[in-house]
Amino acid sequence: MKLLVALAVIAAIWWLGQRRKDVALTASEARDLLGVSPRAGEEEIRAAHRRLIGRVHPDAGGSDALARRVNAARDILVAELNQIRR
Repeated sequence: MKLLVALAVIAAIWWLGQRRKDVALTASEARDLLGVSPRAGEEEIRAAHRRLIGRVHPDAGGSDALARRVNAARDILVAELNQIRR
C-alpha cells in the first residue's frame, strides 16, 4: 500500500513538472509557427491562432504540448503588438 502511495506521489510531482514547463519562443518563431507576417495585426494573429489550434488541440486529437506552443505564440505576438501601441 505504501508503495502505491509513493508511486502516486511521484507521478503527481512529475505531472505537475510537465505542466509547468515554460514555452520559450521568440517573436520570429511565434510568427513562423502561426504563419503570419511581421506586419500582421491582432485580428490576423487571432485568426491564424484559431485555424491552427483547431487542428492541434488535444480534444481534436492533437498534442497538448503543441497546443501550448500555439497559445504561447499568440500571447507573445499580441503582447508585442500591445508594447508597440504604448
